[in-house]
Amino acid sequence: MTTLAHRNGHPATAGELAPLAFAGYAHFTAMQVRGGRVRGLDLHLERLRSASAELFGRAVPDDRVRSFLRTALEAGPADVSLTATMYAAPGGSAPGEDAEPDVLVRTRPPATGPEGPLALATVEYERVLPAVKHVGEVAKTYFMRRAIRDGFDDAAFVDRRGRLTEATIWNLAFWDGDAVVWPDAPMLVGTTMGIVRRRLERMGVPQRVQEVTPADVPSLSGAVVMNSWTPGIAVHRIGPAPVPEAPRFVDLLHQAYEAEPLTEP
Repeated sequence: MTTLAHRNGHPATAGELAPLAFAGYAHFTAMQVRGGRVRGLDLHLERLRSASAELFGRAVPDDRVRSFLRTALEAGPADVSLTATMYAAPGGSAPGEDAEPDVLVRTRPPATGPEGPLALATVEYERVLPAVKHVGEVAKTYFMRRAIRDGFDDAAFVDRRGRLTEATIWNLAFWDGDAVVWPDAPMLVGTTMGIVRRRLERMGVPQRVQEVTPADVPSLSGAVVMNSWTPGIAVHRIGPAPVPEAPRFVDLLHQAYEAEPLTEP
């Protein structure tokens, strides 16, 4: 299939899409749709609401967003990758807070992510507005490309306090042999991360949030990256430090994710 784009519930024209190449004031959420349904829809809607309130001072009502998602899904196959972007109309440097953002919904072929295990370079970098999944982040792609050039698969970020925060397009999660360890640092809390955390809690799997630094990596029993593609891809190296294989950890994350029901928009 080809990429399909809808703006505010209608097929987007070339004239509507062209100015977006020069627009950078926007945020989005990405999801994998299977059989016309998605996991964690409530988390995606909450992400769009809170980020719109932060960037625009106003959010598109959930029922309208869901109708736009349904319209886009009806135009394509049942299994797709879907991205919903809230953006300000190009042309203004300071969008007014009384303006409701436009909604662009794109669908593409479904994705599952790389197989792994992955080696992550460490880079000192902090995203602006880390709690918002916003666009225009050239640094993420730049650091990913640089990591690949240096023999890694991707990059993990370290903040000014020396804490591991997240990876370029991923959340990080660690394993101490008994419990799942989530980094304590400013970051984007992913929807897949939210799904996994609430399902692990129901499964009775211990979890904790703590600061993790590159110096802590040798003492860990496992590590993964996760995003909308997958609840867990094994990581076997972070910087120079090897990370042990942890198949039980990876299996737990996948079990937790799969326990989340699929729902229709």
